[in-house]
Amino acid sequence: MDETQSRPQERLEELGAGLTQTKRGNIYTLTIIGQIEGHQAQPETIKTTKYEHVLPLLATIEESEDIDGLLLLLNTVGGDIEAGLAIAELIAGKPSVSLVLGGGHSIGIPLAVSAKKSMIVPTASMMIHPVRMSGVVVGAPATYHYFQRIQEQITDFVTSNSRITREQFSDYMMATGQIATDVGTIVYGREAVESGLIDRLGGLHDALECLHRMISRKQGNKG
Repeated sequence: MDETQSRPQERLEELGAGLTQTKRGNIYTLTIIGQIEGHQAQPETIKTTKYEHVLPLLATIEESEDIDGLLLLLNTVGGDIEAGLAIAELIAGKPSVSLVLGGGHSIGIPLAVSAKKSMIVPTASMMIHPVRMSGVVVGAPATYHYFQRIQEQITDFVTSNSRITREQFSDYMMATGQIATDVGTIVYGREAVESGLIDRLGGLHDALECLHRMISRKQGNKG
């Protein structure tokens, strides 16, 4: 295998990402898995998505003339809030479809709704809960105000990029008796769609077909 052939394989293995070129358009597939790693490095035993890898990659996708659309595959437990929101904000102008597989929990929710069309398989789950932080936290009013502001930012982003109402999302977030030792709610595929959080049920074939239609419309508008 020569150097040019090995590069896509290396990218697929290292980042879980790859470019598929077809007559209908070139689609970049990016996976967000495990825990979204922010400023603090996680142990090697934990599967992570590193934001310092994903951010420049998304900037490259946005500027590349060789990439027509983005397929975002999600199976994440959540992670660093700022890193997750930064990634979500960069999923911008190109046709994009997200597909939640397994789980799209916590900060994975803004990532799921950041695409122009969001999908979820029936068996996938999404955990909605208030902002939490581990480690030493200063017990001062300013700390709780900071938590509240971040929570409002997440709520604003999700409700601006989906059909769920602010009231419904807040009710999910603050529900009791749904999650052991915590507040919040776990919703599965069909309920996620019925609530307006995710656009529709579907699998990989549905996501790709939707993305190809979006690419075709965009190319038609250019013509």
